[in-house]
Amino acid sequence: MFTRVLNSQAVQRAASFLVTFYLRFALSTTRWTLEGEAHLAPFVPGGKVVVAFWHECLPLMPAVWQRVRRRNPARVARVLVSRHRDGKFIASVLAGFGVAAAYGSSAVAPGKKVKDRGGASALRTMLATLADDDAVVMTPDGPRGPARRAAPGVAQLAAASGAPVLPMAARIRPRLILNSWDRMIVPLPWARGALVCLAPVAVAGDAADAALAELAAALDAAAARAEALCPP
Repeated sequence: MFTRVLNSQAVQRAASFLVTFYLRFALSTTRWTLEGEAHLAPFVPGGKVVVAFWHECLPLMPAVWQRVRRRNPARVARVLVSRHRDGKFIASVLAGFGVAAAYGSSAVAPGKKVKDRGGASALRTMLATLADDDAVVMTPDGPRGPARRAAPGVAQLAAASGAPVLPMAARIRPRLILNSWDRMIVPLPWARGALVCLAPVAVAGDAADAALAELAAALDAAAARAEALCPP
């Protein structure tokens, strides 16, 4: 019965409301430093782009989107999440920040038959989003890991759409680190934080496999730089 209560839509809605409220409060009271403004700025007015970061950063990244939306309230972004209950919860929280969801898996490749996980539908949605010059957000090691091991979907989507990949990361102190597969970072209020945006990575139509290692290295570099900007 306890499990049924936790799984009920009413409880899920209440929990997502509380998490959204908390994140808004914590992120808005943080003193942020943004490094790589020159890389982010061209995509604020519009244009197709795949924004990528490791799953551990997910609770911090709405701080970037809040900055973008202040400059361009009409900017559209869609995040790839799993069909699992956790993915739907994440989608509900991000909806509170104006980010829509596409349900699928970052491991799904264009052109391959998909039997489950909504990969084909998610791919169509993301390609349509990029075709409209909007942004797609992906955590290449999500939804279940292993941590910091990029699934091929991010490179394949960039190759299929012609959209550049924008590697990003965030860190904050003080913080909580969950005992989860990704060691997810939870912000605390009145903290100091660092947002890092590296140069966009172009992926040629026939070079998705070759680009995956480069993209993973860029995400690692962004994470390391954000950590360096936010020391203990």
